[in-house]
Amino acid sequence: MGCSKWTTGFNFGHLKAQSKLSVFFTMIIIFTYLFYCLTGYCDSLPRPVYDQQTSFLQKLQLNDGLDLPPQQQSDARKSSSPGSVVRELPGFHSGNSRLQEKDNEQRPDNISIANNFGSKKFPQTIIIGVKKGGTRALLEFLRIHPDVRAVGAEPHFFDRFYDKGLEWYRNLMPRTLEGQITMEKTPSYFVTKEAPRRLFDLSRHIKLIVVVRDPVTRAVSDYTQTLSKQPGLPSFQSLTFRNSTTGLIDTSWSAVRIGIYAKHLENWLQYFPLSRFLFVSGERLVTDPAGEMGRVQDFLGLKRVVTAKHFYFNQTKGFPCLKKPEGSSRPRCLGKSKGRPHPQISPEVLLRLREFYRPFNMKFYQMTGQDFGWD
Repeated sequence: MGCSKWTTGFNFGHLKAQSKLSVFFTMIIIFTYLFYCLTGYCDSLPRPVYDQQTSFLQKLQLNDGLDLPPQQQSDARKSSSPGSVVRELPGFHSGNSRLQEKDNEQRPDNISIANNFGSKKFPQTIIIGVKKGGTRALLEFLRIHPDVRAVGAEPHFFDRFYDKGLEWYRNLMPRTLEGQITMEKTPSYFVTKEAPRRLFDLSRHIKLIVVVRDPVTRAVSDYTQTLSKQPGLPSFQSLTFRNSTTGLIDTSWSAVRIGIYAKHLENWLQYFPLSRFLFVSGERLVTDPAGEMGRVQDFLGLKRVVTAKHFYFNQTKGFPCLKKPEGSSRPRCLGKSKGRPHPQISPEVLLRLREFYRPFNMKFYQMTGQDFGWD
């Protein structure tokens, strides 16, 4: 009998303890939920996705002022606010971020993915060319500026990875605060036939920077880079000419083709006016980096923060380097792949190549209104 009472009391006490434990865990769950909701986590839960690619592109076109059929315009306007566009992207939310410019609040490159540390936006500026012209140097110089945020690696979205979609591209971008510029560089865009149209479909307001260099020197530099990776590469002369006897230049070789700047620019001018471009001299970027950087900052609407005080000339490499930043023990120079010594090439070969480029250079000067002094 005593044993039975003891067992009953034990069971009652055990059930009471379980009840308290259940209440305790329930309270933990409730408080945890309230905490995350108060900190804004609940707002970041995924939202429904409706026909993402078609809807998103239509809204970008509508916001950017492109023409759509009247019925599609009417349908798109019903949900064309920046917030509604962002909400339809998987895993994104509009938050409470402000857009950078009132008069451009409908621009696709200002549609953002916001959090407390900034927003991911499409680039407002892209360095589109050219290979071996000085694009890496320009990007590194620009990254000193506090109002510039740039992708380090080349995205190659508009030439190689366009099929990955706009969300993929924007996710590559760094987060920016209000007033900062998002930018990237991919030099192969300038010579890619499809790139201008694809970029125009995204935004007609984008600013485009082209770093150009004497096409003969650029071709030799291009060859030198390839030779460092492929030691068995044929000679520069054999690749330059289709027939060394007649002196006919082989324009199918990319090292030669890239330097026909006028031809590539014609392709871009079918979509963008000349006012959207800035042509930077690769030579002056070496001899007067502060001067060229002043032009670039003016073009981007930035305060001239990057000045002569940031540079010194590295005699070994043969180009300017950035003075060491505060807290660093060494200056910032471009990597070992920059400033390679060029192989010896016959002056006659270089002369023939220079004669080939001369008419294209003259046309390029005329198109841009700039004499780069290559002849």
